[in-house]
Amino acid sequence: MAYVAVGTSAGAVGGGYAERPSRLTGAVVWTKAPARSGAGAGAGPEAGAGAGAGVRPVLPDGCMDLLWSEGRLLVAGPDTRAYVPAGPAAHWAGLRFFPGTAPGYLGVPAHELRDRRVELAELWPAARVRRLSARLEAAPDPAAALDEVALELAAATGPPDPLLRHLVAALDAGRPVAATADELGLGARRLHRRSLAAFGYGPKTLARVLRLQRALALARAGVPFAETAARAGFADQAHLARNVRELTGMPLRGLLALG
Repeated sequence: MAYVAVGTSAGAVGGGYAERPSRLTGAVVWTKAPARSGAGAGAGPEAGAGAGAGVRPVLPDGCMDLLWSEGRLLVAGPDTRAYVPAGPAAHWAGLRFFPGTAPGYLGVPAHELRDRRVELAELWPAARVRRLSARLEAAPDPAAALDEVALELAAATGPPDPLLRHLVAALDAGRPVAATADELGLGARRLHRRSLAAFGYGPKTLARVLRLQRALALARAGVPFAETAARAGFADQAHLARNVRELTGMPLRGLLALG
């Protein structure tokens, strides 16, 4: 889900999806129930509603998620392209980490999970995952339990690197990558290495992803496409259209039609 949604107030988005701020700074807790017959697929990052028409794709957003569904714990890595959930509809709970923070909490570089959904048991010892699965299975509210787990991970690993948060803020404000690297006191190669580990890709891709999310937020708010392009940092409306299609596989108007 979108970085621009991080820190927003709780509320249903449609199709059984709802989110609320996590107690972990910058993170979001979300839930997704199967859509009712005839309803839309909803906004959930892992809707599991099949890949047919009307299923909303998961769009690149710079984030990673810890997921719980039907007795399974998974990690959604950073996306560089749209991901279309497949398989039968299911109940999901998730914890969406602030960009760049999940690798430190989960103990795995982001680039190893780029464009992947991975069982947590592939990353952590099996016994640890079994204990966590049993805890979530017994929880009356798995999303709240995930929130508690995130706080425990943060307490065990310490605070995230503040440089990464500064990088996200600068790029999300439209600052050029080179200027941002200079401001952070990092050379281009060092910044690229840090970005690969934290975000799964280099700073230029991160900037594109954040710019996409700015544009989507504006367009969903009803801002005309030409104005959206200018305000989000695109050269013009055609530039916006190309980038949206490259990153999502769909035209902007088609994305908006999915809700």
